[in-house]
Amino acid sequence: MDIQVDTQPEADLPADVLERAKAVAAAPVSLVTGIDVALIEGDGAPLSAGNVADYVERAANGFAGQIQMEKGAERVAALRAELARRGLDGFVVPMADEYQNEFVPRHAQRLAWLSGFLGSAGSIIVLADKAAVFVDGRYTLQVRDQVDLEVFETKSYLDVPKWVSENMKAGQKLGYDPWLHTETGVKALLEACEKAGAELVAVDGNPVDAVWTDQPPRPLARIVPHDLRYTGEPAADKRVRMAEAVKTAGATALALSATDSIAWLLNIRGADVARTPLALSYALLHDDASVDLFVDERKVDAALRAHLGNQVRVESEAALALALASLKDKAVMVDPASAPAWIVERLEQGGATIVRKTDPIQKAKALKNPAEINGTRAAHKRDGVALAKFLCWLAENAPKGTVDELSAVAQLQAFRQQGDLFRDLSFDTISGAGPNGAIVHYRSSEKTNRILALGELYLVDSGAQYLDGTTDVTRAVAVGTPSAEHRDRFTRVLRCHIALAMARFPKGTTGHQLDVLARMPLWQGGFNFNHGTGHGVGSYLGVHEGPHSISPRPSTVALEPGMIVSNEPGYYKEGGYGIRMENLVAVVPSEPGEDDSPFYELETLTLAPIDRSLIDPAMMTGPELDWLNAYHRRVRDEIGPRLDEATRVWLETATAPIMA
Repeated sequence: MDIQVDTQPEADLPADVLERAKAVAAAPVSLVTGIDVALIEGDGAPLSAGNVADYVERAANGFAGQIQMEKGAERVAALRAELARRGLDGFVVPMADEYQNEFVPRHAQRLAWLSGFLGSAGSIIVLADKAAVFVDGRYTLQVRDQVDLEVFETKSYLDVPKWVSENMKAGQKLGYDPWLHTETGVKALLEACEKAGAELVAVDGNPVDAVWTDQPPRPLARIVPHDLRYTGEPAADKRVRMAEAVKTAGATALALSATDSIAWLLNIRGADVARTPLALSYALLHDDASVDLFVDERKVDAALRAHLGNQVRVESEAALALALASLKDKAVMVDPASAPAWIVERLEQGGATIVRKTDPIQKAKALKNPAEINGTRAAHKRDGVALAKFLCWLAENAPKGTVDELSAVAQLQAFRQQGDLFRDLSFDTISGAGPNGAIVHYRSSEKTNRILALGELYLVDSGAQYLDGTTDVTRAVAVGTPSAEHRDRFTRVLRCHIALAMARFPKGTTGHQLDVLARMPLWQGGFNFNHGTGHGVGSYLGVHEGPHSISPRPSTVALEPGMIVSNEPGYYKEGGYGIRMENLVAVVPSEPGEDDSPFYELETLTLAPIDRSLIDPAMMTGPELDWLNAYHRRVRDEIGPRLDEATRVWLETATAPIMA
């Protein structure tokens, strides 16, 4: 018989159905397929799909509603009481899960629950008499709007060691959850505590979980194979190739906790994490190319087992500890910058020899093969169609005063969902009107939502997940007539973008070496931006991936053909407006240099018009205008034929040549 989930009290539901329904509600709901009712049914009787959907939606809304800035004082007080009960003088709460994912599932949003801060990176340290939240430059403005400043002081993430050494006292104990910190991170905390004469203590059971009484369960979402037409390489071949890297490192196994590495290695995708198709799991890759995959087995069906094959053994996550203990006297490769400290500690306690090396899958994943590069080119064309429709719609409606930040988000998503192979957004759209655009990773809400007003700038940073590629694009547009200052700053940012887009560089060049190209026109005016210029992007995986980047931060990772990276300089005037110009680019071979030495260049993938009204051609050089006009001609030629007549006519005007 059908179980009427929406009409029965929870107490009347079968316990297994209720457990699965709550776990499904803790996972993101697919924008394409909706709620996975079959996963909730398990082996039981069929459920009423509509009623299950209603129940899951209510549960999901309840989980989302737990993040409240106003609860900060109450929740910090509860945590302090729990710390006192455990004999701890402080505790570190990172924005992290047990896998070091960038976007964490609901059950792991401890920092957000405690403080109200919704950024993707940061940490909180709670002591008996004070608490601080630490963020990077992207969130300097946002954090002050989202946390109770009477409860938390806000600091730069670079200040964590100094703050700990200055605020911990001799003999005190600072607790941390070894599942949520890497070995590298623990070492930094340990040094800070030792400087203060304090003790760093690993806890068994997170004290935040002890006071978070309505904490969501771990997410439950189906894992699916990712087709060879998109991956370009069979999983069996990847396992053999990476097993060779393990042997070359002098190890017999590689311990994996990075879920994107596991997804790439096994050609699988999941839906446990918002906006990124990841399955929460751990894995051991052995030198014989076999794999032990530790995962909630409810997510694994017969089709996935067939895809994985008999060289991949599926076990529960609870079996991980025993598996690590079985590696006694063996050399195990672990990435100290990504693996939870708990895994390293368990291996050492079990008598394994730790081979500390960077996860080799991260670079292999970054070097896209021809199928992945062609896939992302195709995805960007479909994305370009959605962007053209959106920008045309915006140009018509924003000057009327009828468009706000949230309605713009909804309209852009609707256009993207019309595209083939669309699966999700690649991150929550940043939709900032006027002063909200100056908040680098702003997220609009009912509380902060603004109308796109005449005379202001509007910044929209958005992206999508398609089966064949991941996109990420930012445009700033003028609503009405821009000011001279708007045009000056925008043109400087555009020139920064073009300088990097036109770069030609020898083999071995790092993104750190190129970063200055994307800043010089701003520097010449006395301006700068407080974030990196470029991040790696996956292939239907993370919108942010490494190991490469373009940034002021020193890096030894060279840019190589097959890598995809963003090109996104910006300018932000607090209380005024924000400008960011972002395209994704692929590193490709260029004409050889002297003595046939390898040189590379950047192929722009993103296809979307740049607001001509914000450009001051008198500030630009001839080559810069040539690049801009050639780019717009390409957008017109590749996107125009895919559009309806009205949008195509608009695009012709939006991409018309600009003369000096």
